[in-house]
Amino acid sequence: MNIESIGTVNKKANGFSIHLDQKLSPGLTGLEGFSHLQIVWWAHLADNHDIRKKLVFEKLFKKGPAQTGVFATRAPLRPNPIMVSTIKIARIDIVKGIIFTPFIDAEPGTPVLDIKPYHPMERVQHCEVPEHRRHWPQWWEEAATFNWKEEIMGV
Repeated sequence: MNIESIGTVNKKANGFSIHLDQKLSPGLTGLEGFSHLQIVWWAHLADNHDIRKKLVFEKLFKKGPAQTGVFATRAPLRPNPIMVSTIKIARIDIVKGIIFTPFIDAEPGTPVLDIKPYHPMERVQHCEVPEHRRHWPQWWEEAATFNWKEEIMGV
């Protein structure tokens, strides 16, 4: 298996951008009209051999169980630190291969693995989550102002 980065995340004072490898910039054609994208990225800052082996974590959430398995989290500490973020498109420069966004929860220099358009059909009408997570934001727009410090241990 061979996975290669297609670009990187960058940060400026006015927001973030994703810079694609120049030869891939024609792949942005047709994104006009989409408001959001899903960015698949590699959590390179959290990637090491020992962390990849860890499958159960102690008390991650203040209101959660004593232990949580890695696949019940969205944390970057996992066997393969592949992450997915939904971003709002501020602007796209197809010629230069740059996507501008107000925010992405990835660090500058993060390798980007793939980009997919976000479709409303990806929402699940009757989604169930554990009791300790039911008060979490229901919508992407609400997550930015949610008080995550009240939820996550050690934050």
